[in-house]
Amino acid sequence: MSDVTDYSRAFSRAVLERVGRAASRAQERAPRSADVLESDEEYLIVVDAPGAEARDVEVSADASGVTVRIDRYRETEPGFETLFAGRGLALDADVELPGDAAPDADGTRAELRDDGTLYVYVPKAERVPIN
Repeated sequence: MSDVTDYSRAFSRAVLERVGRAASRAQERAPRSADVLESDEEYLIVVDAPGAEARDVEVSADASGVTVRIDRYRETEPGFETLFAGRGLALDADVELPGDAAPDADGTRAELRDDGTLYVYVPKAERVPIN
């Protein structure tokens, strides 16, 4: 390959790497409260919920989106009195859904996994063919 082609590829890689780093830094400063993923059949909203239990989590979904409220409270250790409670956790995630989401459908469900991650599944509306 020519030196020009090699230089062009190296330059492109360097620019893309800098753009990726800048995007990563921007997200660190203003992180989103949830990831939104998509498959052919549904959307998946993923929220970190460290140490939360099912009783700590409230999920609601309507045409405007999905709202997650997590209010985690830690029990005290037997034989100890809490002097300063500092490990409570309150998380809110409000996620707008794309227009083809069907949050009122039977397939909408939430699952809190043992690794402290909440998964909210929202099906897509069935496509109606136009004749």
